Amino acid sequence: MRADRLVALLLLLQSRGRLSAAQLAAELGVSVRTVYRDTVALSTAGIPIYADPSGYQLVAGYQTQLTGLTADEARGLPLAGLPGAAAALGLAEAVAAAQLKLTAALPQALRERATRMRERFHLDTPGWYQDADNCPYLADVADAVWQQHLLDVEYENWKDVAQHRLQPYGLVLKAGKWYLVAHARRGVRTFRVSQIRALTVLAERFDWPVGFDLAAYWQEHIQDFRARLHRGEALVRLDPAAVDNVRHFLGQAVADAAAAGEPQPDGWLLARLPIESETHATREFLRLGPVIEVLEPLTLRDRIAATVAELARLYR
Repeated sequence: MRADRLVALLLLLQSRGRLSAAQLAAELGVSVRTVYRDTVALSTAGIPIYADPSGYQLVAGYQTQLTGLTADEARGLPLAGLPGAAAALGLAEAVAAAQLKLTAALPQALRERATRMRERFHLDTPGWYQDADNCPYLADVADAVWQQHLLDVEYENWKDVAQHRLQPYGLVLKAGKWYLVAHARRGVRTFRVSQIRALTVLAERFDWPVGFDLAAYWQEHIQDFRARLHRGEALVRLDPAAVDNVRHFLGQAVADAAAAGEPQPDGWLLARLPIESETHATREFLRLGPVIEVLEPLTLRDRIAATVAELARLYR
């Protein structure tokens, strides 16, 4: 809407000072000619805006109070530092507008600090070797969370596709992956949004559970996940120089166990490392190459030996 654009133009000048027509056009997603028309409209409406060869600016000391947030802007405010997440939830424009209004409302000194922070710090949530999830139903899930509507979903887990009726309590973004925390038939559970294969938002609504704390639930979920992660252990010999690689591939807990190993006469360490499963350990230990030797369990040692023998035959 043109009224929203005029307010945005005014707030841009208030928060950033002098801007050229081209800069304003880029910020607002319009043509330079549209900027010319909008600045004339603001001036006609009594806004003390003037132009010089370097661009447009407001008369010194002028400050508008048109900084109230809309419903969508208030909704997107917690995502102000996560532009990718805001875009995924369909709130990119609302978040940008909220940031602009908040910046415009700050005193000049604080406004400059906020602008400098935005220019010099950027948060990118996915890991180096991972892309963000493809979540075609994310916006619908987010809307159901917000409106407290029940969901019927087809969800693909590691063994099959199952039907669930869910009360969606909240969304969590971790390492570029979206997770839905919802009440299902057997209590509150966590679902990866990218694994939803079909979704229907029902007209029926649910009551928000009194006392539920999404952040506290997620922290407990992470602790439980880590407790269940390592269900076995392996006795290994490894080069002390490999501890950093163990940390990179297998995490801090496994690296701590490796570093606490007993030094051997040959300079290597004898250590008991926690493992998720023999299948997982086979894959991860092979990534470390010849700086680790599995001694026990023998079934894991045999798995690795068989894989190495097959690789040798393949590359012979």
